[in-house]
Amino acid sequence: MKTYDHFIDGNWVKPATGEYFNTENPYLGKVWAKIARGNAEDADKAVKSAKAAFEGEWGSMTATNRGKLMVRLAGIIEREAARLGELEVRDNGKLIAEMGAQTKYLAEWYRYFGGLADKVEGSVLPSDKPGIFNFTRHEPLGVVAMITAWNSPLLLLAWKLAPALAAGNTAVVKPSEFTSASSLEFMELIKEAGIPDGVVNCISGFGAEVGQALVDHPDVAKVAFTGSDVAGQRIYESAAKKIMPVTLELGGKSPNIVFEDANFEAAVMGAISGIFAATGQTCIAGSRLLVQRSIHDKFVKRLVEVAEKAKIGDPMSTETHVGPVTTRPQFEKVLGYINVAKEDGAICVLGGKPYTGEGAKGGQFIEPTIFTGVSNDMRIAQEEVFGPVLSVIPFDTEEEAISIGNDIIYGLAAGVWTSDIGRALRMSEKLRAGTVWVNTYRAVSFMSPFGGYKRSGQGRESGQESIKEFLQTKSVWIAQETTTANPFIMR
Repeated sequence: MKTYDHFIDGNWVKPATGEYFNTENPYLGKVWAKIARGNAEDADKAVKSAKAAFEGEWGSMTATNRGKLMVRLAGIIEREAARLGELEVRDNGKLIAEMGAQTKYLAEWYRYFGGLADKVEGSVLPSDKPGIFNFTRHEPLGVVAMITAWNSPLLLLAWKLAPALAAGNTAVVKPSEFTSASSLEFMELIKEAGIPDGVVNCISGFGAEVGQALVDHPDVAKVAFTGSDVAGQRIYESAAKKIMPVTLELGGKSPNIVFEDANFEAAVMGAISGIFAATGQTCIAGSRLLVQRSIHDKFVKRLVEVAEKAKIGDPMSTETHVGPVTTRPQFEKVLGYINVAKEDGAICVLGGKPYTGEGAKGGQFIEPTIFTGVSNDMRIAQEEVFGPVLSVIPFDTEEEAISIGNDIIYGLAAGVWTSDIGRALRMSEKLRAGTVWVNTYRAVSFMSPFGGYKRSGQGRESGQESIKEFLQTKSVWIAQETTTANPFIMR
């Protein structure tokens, strides 16, 4: 049984309360570690540490040297990738095939932004004021609170931490109470890379006790959050009281749209990947499958054939296709939505119940579930389930597909399957989503901006645009000659 303390100012620090809470392996249903339960006092210590680092060694370090440390961190992450992947599987129950790939890919964010650190440039402006030299500079915000979700802890952290460090900020990380271990373990890599103490701190605990304290702290200059839209709204409201910027990566109910001219088998596999990969526990899940009516029945039949063969069980096995639901509350929530769908008249053509077969062990599994007869106004089509539940909705025309696809409060992602390049371009323009995939699904990169429209969030993560989320612009005016002009008139 491992016990994790907070990581503050480069040291492991016991929680102020002296209390710890259990974290379970979702596959085995057994407690495997104890996590420090933080409070506002712990949050204050971490923020003060981050502020001191920002005003001290880190703040005075050149961007080039910051970048070198981040590149060094990338090399350490590559060395430890396999161990980190296994740790994430133990903590959140997602497949080793996915989490292992994620942790191998993590290094690219720190390497990319490490290289970008000394390429943030201001501008010399052609001033219309005689005798005035005017230029801009981009400066870090200060202490950034980073609150991450339980589905992909280290990847979601990289999307925030890498650009924030490259921009010169310091950080206090608050991982999900359900999956804190990998983020805490990651702090050892931060230390090994030579990043100064206090630059990155990590405190664990519950949202009401730690997360809110960070959002409200007067020395926190920005919050970067991934989670539900409801929690994001609360953070946004709290941040507004401080006039503080936020980056919010929130929920989704993404349309995955299949036209009759699509490569049939590729589209089937894309639909499967869009919802059943990661057990549907991803904000970009293609949980609304829009299928052109002319191929609807044939497509659903093939979809069921493929999905019912999915192997359910041990997430550490490379042969497993569907793992457990990460948390007990989420397991109950998904089952609740399945019941709601049935009550509303949707037709369950596959799954629809907990999986209790040979591979279940003590974990919380739900069979891959497919509903037909779904209209877009049903709750199962409008609300984020965050589980292996797919709603199939027929459509006739391109215009109708766009209308249904956009008829949602979310706008995180969308998929389009077609062999018509003109249609692909039209759909990518008209769908109200931050990411649109054409003839593929769930592709992400450290080079490409990611974020949502509408209630799916605010701001962008990854890509060159994301470093701007952690900078503020200053305009500097220098008079070439001192004058005694009328002081009551604006120049």
